[in-house]
Amino acid sequence: MNKKSFVSLMMASVMTAGMLAGCSGGNNNNQNAESNKPAETAAANNQSEGSSNDFSKGFKEKVSLDIPVYERAFEGWNVSDNYYTRWVQKEFGDKYNIQVNYVPITRKGEVTDFEQLLASHKAPDIIFHYDMPQALTYYGEDVMQPLDYAEIEKYAPTYWKNMGDTIKQYGVVDDKNIFFFAARPEADNFVNVIRKDWVEKVGMKVEDLTSLEKYNEMLVKWKEAGLGVTGGSLIQHSFNYNYAFRDWPVDAKYRALYSDLSVGDLTTVETERYLRNLNYQYNNGLIDKEFYLRNDDNKVKSEFVAGKTGSYGFYLTNNTDVFAATLVNNPDAEFAVVPPFAGVPEGLKPQGRAYWPFGFIMGINYESTPEERAAVWMYLEWLSQPENLFKFQNGIEGENYTLDAEGIALKNPDYKGESVLSQNNNKDYWGLVTEIAQYPDEAKTRTANLRNWAPAGYEALANDLVKYYDETAEFRTPDALFTVVLDKVNEYKTDLDTLFQELYVKIALAPVAEFDATYEAAKKTYLEAGYQEILDEKQAAIDAGKFR
Repeated sequence: MNKKSFVSLMMASVMTAGMLAGCSGGNNNNQNAESNKPAETAAANNQSEGSSNDFSKGFKEKVSLDIPVYERAFEGWNVSDNYYTRWVQKEFGDKYNIQVNYVPITRKGEVTDFEQLLASHKAPDIIFHYDMPQALTYYGEDVMQPLDYAEIEKYAPTYWKNMGDTIKQYGVVDDKNIFFFAARPEADNFVNVIRKDWVEKVGMKVEDLTSLEKYNEMLVKWKEAGLGVTGGSLIQHSFNYNYAFRDWPVDAKYRALYSDLSVGDLTTVETERYLRNLNYQYNNGLIDKEFYLRNDDNKVKSEFVAGKTGSYGFYLTNNTDVFAATLVNNPDAEFAVVPPFAGVPEGLKPQGRAYWPFGFIMGINYESTPEERAAVWMYLEWLSQPENLFKFQNGIEGENYTLDAEGIALKNPDYKGESVLSQNNNKDYWGLVTEIAQYPDEAKTRTANLRNWAPAGYEALANDLVKYYDETAEFRTPDALFTVVLDKVNEYKTDLDTLFQELYVKIALAPVAEFDATYEAAKKTYLEAGYQEILDEKQAAIDAGKFR
């Protein structure tokens, strides 16, 4: 099942905040004297035309390289100072006279963090985001400098070989070379799990959940049996809640108009279908009655662990603690993957958002010097070397893992020593070059993925995750990539984000008899608050062919 396509189990994966004062407009033409970067002329500092110096052997004077890394509040993990950051400094930084600094960026508040760092001239050399709308927002704020492809290839030949075609195809905006990317092989470890024991206690099987109607039928039985409800969370900053309620196939222009990671759609028939079902579940006591208060993963997870809810969506990894924690409170708990049709109304298809063919979307900070820019490419090159990437992903042989006969790393889940990996297997560091761990052989990569995703004793969950992902591949479509900045999106998205939450919750909680009136009033309010202007702007870009 594609990430977060199942009804009511949306986990916020991105945060799209508005522009903050102090970091927009003409940055590539005005170097602020308060910058924390070394003083340079604007031309030298912000035009990516390479340098007459060759830094490939190292720098005469120490260069400070600031790399962003997600701060996910993993217990006991220091994102800026750990075994691996010290290893990078020793093996890469010291070799080239580079001081490598990892700058924490909170995962839930990353846009706000970046904007504040940019405003204070303390932003890292790389500015990244997972989704193009926000990346285009950064570009529109003029905080990224244009790139010289020859320079990238010079300092990062391995990285360029891996990603050059993708960069040339997707990295151009307004005829300028702006973005570079991490690879994204076709895979996904987001999963929706369900209390299998609850399903069977009400005389059903997980395989019976072949439609939304069947799922709701099961929820009624859960309620009658006094077991619990389905999990839910507040939709915030990620707007793919209505995919399963769409007609199939989806017209590309319709998709471009209404699918958007930055702005929620409140006005289409598929959103009405989604909200009508949510309203039904709420009024009949089938969903967490305080779903709108569950605004982060820990709050949603705690309800599942406590045995109050019977479903939970998250990224499956072999070191997750959710199953063990749930068993403490519910020793007889059993778990299964929710089938992809369980959130889909009868007659429709299990649609989801397909990933773009890249992971991180990155740009170079407009204040980075030519030396710092070169250091970025050198770092990506070092990180792209198989031996370095393998160590970042797996740790030390004999401690973090052992190699099996196929050469696949077998993780030691009990290892707690100095080189212990972060809870997502150091992904936030090596994610700059690839979205998943890879081996030269595709089959071996899949085997390795399954091992990285499957906690001991729960291998069946990872196998089902992959099975369902493959089965629904034809129903995944990517959002449109606009090749121009959508100014109205940038202007209204922050206010509409807040307004969307207010309105959709109001609709969901309305008495059944008042649903239609509440929904119609909400649509009018939303359109008048700027959404109609966004639709008009998008339609003009679509008519001009400015999207992929």
